[in-house]
Order: sequence, then structure tokens, then C-alpha cells
Amino acid sequence: MENLSSIILICAVVALASYLVGSFNMAIIISKYHKLRDIRNYGSGNAGMTNMLRTFGRKAAAYTFGGDFFKGALAVALARKAVESFELPFDMGYVAALFVVVGHIFPLYFKFKGGKGVATAFGAMLVLNWMVFCTLLVGLVPMLFVIRIVSAVSLCGAALYPVLTFLVLYLQGRDMASTVIPDTLFSLVLAALTFYAHRENIARFRTGTENFFGDRKNEKNGQ
Repeated sequence: MENLSSIILICAVVALASYLVGSFNMAIIISKYHKLRDIRNYGSGNAGMTNMLRTFGRKAAAYTFGGDFFKGALAVALARKAVESFELPFDMGYVAALFVVVGHIFPLYFKFKGGKGVATAFGAMLVLNWMVFCTLLVGLVPMLFVIRIVSAVSLCGAALYPVLTFLVLYLQGRDMASTVIPDTLFSLVLAALTFYAHRENIARFRTGTENFFGDRKNEKNGQ
């Protein structure tokens, strides 16, 4: 096992690199350099797929989701590849996942005002554990078309993610001390970050003013 100072240095490098990758917010890039308008000045003000859909349409939203999903997956894959020769006490992919999402929410290149990080988190989840990702996907996609509130589905996914991570790893017979517990704890932090990013949506749930998926009438309340 690497000594403590080496582990801290590796974590710092992975965290910084992942944060910089996450700071490439696709909604802002597409809106500013293709549409010549900043998405943060329209609709809900959120730099994410849902607000892009309401403001610029399906094509822009699809590109936004794809780019943000890809950067989440890329950050985790690159982190794991970079540290594969080191003996570490936990999966460095989770460090990358956390900080690529932080970069999306607080992008360095765009005055620290970004999106909610859901698409980026999903991309990271796919590489972290594809079985957990697929289980979430099977449950959340039908839910989206039933309740039609993107933020509610995102929060449900965040709440379920640590539970599914624990169950899948446990059922796979993974070591409790080195894998199951550390991975579950990291997934809890990622879930907490998602809830923090959706704090305004949670407040709108309490007042009954949260917007439905595809509803253009009240863009101020969008995700």
C-alpha cells in the first residue's frame, strides 16, 4: 500500500483534474458559442439539459446531456487508468466522480455558476458500476414519464444510489472493508451533493410550484 502522503497527493491530482474536466459545462458552451446566448439568463437559470430543452429545444438538450454524461464517464475512466499501478485503499474512481460533478455545479471557466450535475453523475455511475447504473436506469426512466418532474426523479435516483451500491457489491461478494463500505460511503457523498444542488427544487416541492417535464409555461420554475 502506498504511504499516506502519496495517497493524499494522488487524491489531490485526481480531484483537480476531474474538477477541471467537470468545469466544461456543455449547456453554457452550446448556448454561448452556438446559440450566442447564455442559458443562465433564461428559464430557470440552470445550466443543464432540462433548461436547454425548454429554451433551445430537443437537439440542444440532447447534445448537452451527451456531453455532460460523457465527461462524467471520462473522468472516472481516466482516474482509474492513471492510478492502476498504485496500491490504494479505495477506488479512486469515486474521487473523480465527486469532483467532476463539483466542477459541473461550480465550473471554474464560467464564474462558478453551472448546473445540477445529474447527467455528469450518471456518466460517472456507468463506469463506476454498470450494474448499479442499469438498475437505476430501469427504474427511473419509466418514473420520469409517469410523474414528469425531472428533479423528483433525480432526487429519487440519488437516494437509491447508495442503497443499490451497497446491495450490488454485497451480492457480488466483494470485500466489506476494502470495497463495500468505502464505495457506499462515497456514493452517499455523491447523493448528498445531488440533494444540495437541488435545494431550490426541494423548496419548490414544499410550495407546490415545481415544474413538469416538457412544460414551457412556467420556465422560471424549471430544473
